[in-house]
Amino acid sequence: MALRAGAQSQTARNGIKEKVLTLDTMNPCVQRVEYAVRGPIVLRALELEQELRQGVKKPFTEVIRANIGDAQAMGQKPITFLRQVLALCIYPDLLSSLDFPEDAKRRAQRILQACGGHSLGAYSISSGIQLIREDVAQYIERRDGGIPADPNNIFLSTGASSAIVTVLKLLVAGEGRTRTGVLIPIPQYPLYSATLAELNAVQVDYYLDEENVWALNVAELQRALHQARDHCRPRVLCVINPGNPTGQVQTRECIEAVIRFAFEERLFLMADEVYQDNVYAQGSRFHSFKKVLTEMGPPYAEQQELASFHSVSKGYMGERGRKCWLSWLPRPSSLSKSSTKFPGSTATRCRVPCTPSHACSCLHGQCIELRSLAWPQICSSACAFWRKLASAWCLGAALGNKKAPTTSE
Repeated sequence: MALRAGAQSQTARNGIKEKVLTLDTMNPCVQRVEYAVRGPIVLRALELEQELRQGVKKPFTEVIRANIGDAQAMGQKPITFLRQVLALCIYPDLLSSLDFPEDAKRRAQRILQACGGHSLGAYSISSGIQLIREDVAQYIERRDGGIPADPNNIFLSTGASSAIVTVLKLLVAGEGRTRTGVLIPIPQYPLYSATLAELNAVQVDYYLDEENVWALNVAELQRALHQARDHCRPRVLCVINPGNPTGQVQTRECIEAVIRFAFEERLFLMADEVYQDNVYAQGSRFHSFKKVLTEMGPPYAEQQELASFHSVSKGYMGERGRKCWLSWLPRPSSLSKSSTKFPGSTATRCRVPCTPSHACSCLHGQCIELRSLAWPQICSSACAFWRKLASAWCLGAALGNKKAPTTSE
C-alpha cells in the first residue's frame, strides 16, 4: 500500500535502518556449523602466511598445510592427459593442432558428440551426460567383478561433498524427538557434522575401535543407536571406507555385519568410498558395499537401501572439485521422477568453471570423470605413461614421500 503524502516511514522516524541480516538474525542452524577443515586453525595459518609475505620475522619460513588432502598445493603437478582432453573439449579448434596426441583428440571428440550441440557450453540433464554415466556403470561392473550396474541408478555431481550433502537433504526430516538421527563414525570427516548441523539433524556418534586398527564394531553401532532413540529418530548410517582420517579398510566380514545391522534396524546406508583406490597396506583389500550387498542376496540385496559415493579427485587426480558419482541400490522407485532434479541442485557448489544452471551437472567435471575411468583401458601412447605414473604414485605413498611423482615428464 502506498504511503500518504507527508507520511513518514518507520525507518525515517527511527533514524538508522536496522540490518536484516546479522549474527543474531541469521539462520541458527548455519551458526552451529563447525567445519574444522576451514576452521580457526586454518584461518590462523592464512594470517601467518600473510605476515610472512609482508616480511614479518617468524621462527619459520613457510606454513605446511597438513590439514587437508590438497595434493597440488603440496607440489603435485596436474596430470597432462586430463588437461589435454579438457582443453580440447573447451576449445575444439585445438583439435586441428599438432601439439595434442591423437588419443586425447579421439576422447575429446567422443565427449563432444555426447553433448548438446556438440559443445561443452550446453546444459546436460540433471543426472549427467548419458555417455559418461554409461562409462561409470562399466567401471563399477569391472571393479565389482562383473556385477551389473545400471547407468540409470547413477547420478553425477560436482564432487563427493555435494553428493553427500544432497542425499542427506533428502533423508533429513522431522522436529523435536522425531528429528532425523544420522550415525557417523568418530573420528570423522567434518563434512558430516557440519552438514547435519546446517540441516538441523541429530548427529549420532559411533566410535571406531582404535585398538583394532580403527575397525567398525557392530556392538558399538548398537549402543549408539539405542541411546539415540531416546531423543531422535535414527534413519541413516554413514560409513567411510576406506576411512577418513583413520585410513582403515574394513573387511568383507565387517561390511556384511554392517549391512545386516542396517537391514534389521531399518537404516538407510550411505557408503563414502572415495578413497577406494588409495589402499596400500599389505593384506588390505577394498570391498564395495554395492558388491557385498548384491552377493549377500535376498532379502538384503532386494530391500536394503544404499547410496555409495566415489570421486575422481582422490585416487585418480589428487585434484579438488572435479567430479563424483552417486550410485543408488536399489533405486528408490518413489524417487524415480523427483531424483532426476536433485543432483543438479548442487551445481552451485562446483569449484571449476561450469554452465550457469542449477539444473545440470558440471560438464567440465564430467569430462574429467570420463577420462579418468577410461585410463586403465587405453591402448595408446598414453597407456605406458599412465602405468608408470600409477606405479610411482603407489610407491611414493607407501614410502610417505612429501611430493607425489611429477606428471609432466
